[in-house]
Amino acid sequence: MTISKRFFPLRLAASLWIGLTLLLAAAVPAHAESIAVQRASLQADGSGWTLDARFDFELNSSLEDAVNKGIPLYFTTDFVLSRPRWYWLDEQPVSVSQTLRLSFQPLTREYRVSTGGLQLGFASLSDALAVIKHVTSWHVIERNQVQQGETYTASVRMELDTALMPKPFQVDAVNNRDWTLASDWKRFPFTVAERAK
Repeated sequence: MTISKRFFPLRLAASLWIGLTLLLAAAVPAHAESIAVQRASLQADGSGWTLDARFDFELNSSLEDAVNKGIPLYFTTDFVLSRPRWYWLDEQPVSVSQTLRLSFQPLTREYRVSTGGLQLGFASLSDALAVIKHVTSWHVIERNQVQQGETYTASVRMELDTALMPKPFQVDAVNNRDWTLASDWKRFPFTVAERAK
């Protein structure tokens, strides 16, 4: 009888802790907004291989509002090629990134997608996002970076890169789940075909 009285407060505390945990888990969304990688593949070109990938996502109301107020959004696609080695860390012959900038020009009422010196204009946000969602003919692998006959793991992902945004918005993005938009890594095998002799 004395033992059960002594352990009663511990059992009560444990029950309250479990109840509070379950309540908080129900109140918090299961996951933040996400980007889905629908497909990804590598195609041979004259000097190596290019990546074609299709992503699917929608901008939440906060992100759409930010774009329409003139705040640029940056979408970064990462590609990594790796191969396990039993005697050391994985070999990683390729690790490259590409960033697309989405912006809105109030004077011309035009959405723009730009990277480097290339810039495209669109009449609607959905048309601009369609370009961002489809990565095509991105040269990611040089022929001399891989060995013929070897099998590698190709990995690709996309995320809203808040680190490239203006400083005041970076601070807000850290504390605001509305600014979290990213995919998981999509991995697929890539075997380097032997050249015809």
